[in-house]
Amino acid sequence: MPKGKKDSQKAIRKPAAFGPDLDIRGFSREAAPWPSCPVSSLPEDIAQRALSAGVRTDEVDRAGTYFQIDRSAVFKGMKKTFGGKAEILSTKDALKKYRWARNYWWKLVDANMDKYTALANLRWDQGYFIRVLKDQKIELPLQACMFISRENFNQNVHNLIIAEPGSEAQIITGCAVHPNIQSGLHVGISEFYVKKDAKLTFTMIHNWAQNFHVRPRSAALLEDGATFVSNYVCMKSVKSLQMYPVAYCKGANSRVSFNTILHGAKNSYLDVGSKVVLQGKGSRGEVIARAIATENAQIKARGLLVGENEDSRAHLECRGLLLSDQASIHAIPELVGKVEGTELSHEAAVGKIAEEQIQYLMARGFSESEAESLIIRGFMNVGTFGLPDALKEEIKKMVDASIAGAL
Repeated sequence: MPKGKKDSQKAIRKPAAFGPDLDIRGFSREAAPWPSCPVSSLPEDIAQRALSAGVRTDEVDRAGTYFQIDRSAVFKGMKKTFGGKAEILSTKDALKKYRWARNYWWKLVDANMDKYTALANLRWDQGYFIRVLKDQKIELPLQACMFISRENFNQNVHNLIIAEPGSEAQIITGCAVHPNIQSGLHVGISEFYVKKDAKLTFTMIHNWAQNFHVRPRSAALLEDGATFVSNYVCMKSVKSLQMYPVAYCKGANSRVSFNTILHGAKNSYLDVGSKVVLQGKGSRGEVIARAIATENAQIKARGLLVGENEDSRAHLECRGLLLSDQASIHAIPELVGKVEGTELSHEAAVGKIAEEQIQYLMARGFSESEAESLIIRGFMNVGTFGLPDALKEEIKKMVDASIAGAL
């Protein structure tokens, strides 16, 4: 057994630093293979679920697509119009095709960090490889879908994303399950490399099931002048979610922005954070989180800014809205300045909808429920995400649907 696998065998029982622990032995690894097919020919129930996570099987307004069901990469490719600008493969195919891809594999995320990374290393189920070629600017988003069709299935994917120097692209990743699925475990490893003067906007939308457990593990490395924008949207209840992506602003004048929108409902336990490490001269970072908690949901919203260069600056903002006396939101901001001159700041606020806001709107003709809905919609606004108008409208519809169900 290779040394890396031996180390992962030792780490397979190691709990994560945050979030609830799971007995990973309770999930199934059995899944029949899915044949390759045009993404447009996927069954309607799968297509509709994918659409609810921002992935269009008709590929309208999309430049390229990767679609995986359970362990099978059923579709991967670019539209002809965008051929030669980017490449989409499964990570298994990419590692076979490019010897150099190994230089990026398990370099930012520690394969033995906890039982979930170890699981992804030992029982790897493909994932997507997206490479945006040098100086290419892709106007339409690329999209990827991780789909689960088996009850109580454990899916472990490892994604590799490389934005080459001077390139610019947007990626939408949607994660979803079949309408008949209620439980399972998804482990997703994602490693991002944003090269010199490249810009990458990555939007992840989760649409799992009520008894589902989700463990993403992500890290990004930014070179000189690079910009990385990471948007995360989780508006459907899950049993537990634990993620703490990190961005290393290694290059001079590199920029990173983490934007998160969370809706916790029923008995959800969401432990979500973002970490920014400012290493390069003139590096900048921003972490913005919005969370609403209803019913018995528990949300922990973390944020960590680390200043390692005297000419660096970052801000962290977390706001939580409680819609139930049984729900809880715990904001945990952390600032670590390691050198003189770095500027780090934070603000956090958690509370209920102010009565005077409701009264103000009711005095102008809105009902109480309409007033609450307007306030929450404004609170969960995705206008700051830097998305194209069409995608912004799609996410707004998801947020609206979730808010309607919460009231």
